[in-house]
Amino acid sequence: MEKFIDQLKNLATRIDSLRGSITTEEATKTAIVMPFFQILGYDVFNPLEFSPEFTADVGIKKGEKVDYAILNDGAPVILIECKSITENLTKHDSQLFRYFGTTSAKFGILTNGIEYKLFTDLEEPNKMDTTPFFTFNILELRDIHIQEVAKFRKETFDLENISSTASDLKYLNALKNYLSVQFETPDEEFVKFLVNQIYDGVKTKSALEKFTPIISKGIKQLINEKVNDKLNAALKSTGDSKVRVTLPDPTEEVQPAPVNEKIEGEGIVTTPEELESYSIIKVLLKDVIAPDRIFYRDNRSYFNIVVDDNIRKWIIRVFFDKNRNYIMLNDAATDKERTIIEFNQPMDLINYGEKIIPLVAAYANS
Repeated sequence: MEKFIDQLKNLATRIDSLRGSITTEEATKTAIVMPFFQILGYDVFNPLEFSPEFTADVGIKKGEKVDYAILNDGAPVILIECKSITENLTKHDSQLFRYFGTTSAKFGILTNGIEYKLFTDLEEPNKMDTTPFFTFNILELRDIHIQEVAKFRKETFDLENISSTASDLKYLNALKNYLSVQFETPDEEFVKFLVNQIYDGVKTKSALEKFTPIISKGIKQLINEKVNDKLNAALKSTGDSKVRVTLPDPTEEVQPAPVNEKIEGEGIVTTPEELESYSIIKVLLKDVIAPDRIFYRDNRSYFNIVVDDNIRKWIIRVFFDKNRNYIMLNDAATDKERTIIEFNQPMDLINYGEKIIPLVAAYANS
């Protein structure tokens, strides 16, 4: 599994570097789509397993072809329709919909090499659903995405298992997308529902407007508290029961930096992952320097963790990029010389104490 994850990350890096030079559908297939299915374990050069230009006659129209079909004992199991990396997939699912109903395939995949939309027939047998049960962007893969993609590897592919869980996955993702929007800007219906649970007065328009910022703040604080609980439970399990961390309240305004230091730009959103990284580094350094001397400064490119609220005393920079997470240590004069450490989730940073702790030695007694 670790090798599979590394291969996906390497492909994402390759795609990011090539995307500016890929302008056609054929180039997208060759440079991006075929390598992706190779990582899944399919022999893309064996037409008995990975058939290009697979015939999927539609009604009286003969000779209709889908870009690729993954075959099992000669029968199509997965149909793959490709578009150019430059195209948006929104308007192209109807073509795959037509192909799906004329074959025995159980899954349809629509992709432009970066975004993948996976369809099946949850609503009506042998008729492709109009909405995908799973969508992912290969440049923005999370652990949960990788787990689902891994189910489509040739060596572990189980049609019945994937089909049985597709419904849950479809509605779980729909719920997460909905809640993600409400987390940032709750709409009137969502506010009205929650107000009905906590307020007995008349739900006038002005009352709903009054409650909207309260609900938004409450959601963010609740998530913040859950992350705090997770961190402290992890610390307790490692024997650090006397240490307790508290993430900064995401609803409170951060004090601006002094005018002679770099100031965060407008529109910066400090994420829970960044705050979690900050708290973990504070815990990591607790025996070397007082926790109240560790601060953070967020900006558009990266998340700084600094000593004494002084940007010139930065320890590490945390990067949550589209295709990888990593930290840069302030252990050299230039970025090219500085140490880079990749990680999967913020809790992993606890494993790099021997590299991070020495960075604050110069400040510990100052």
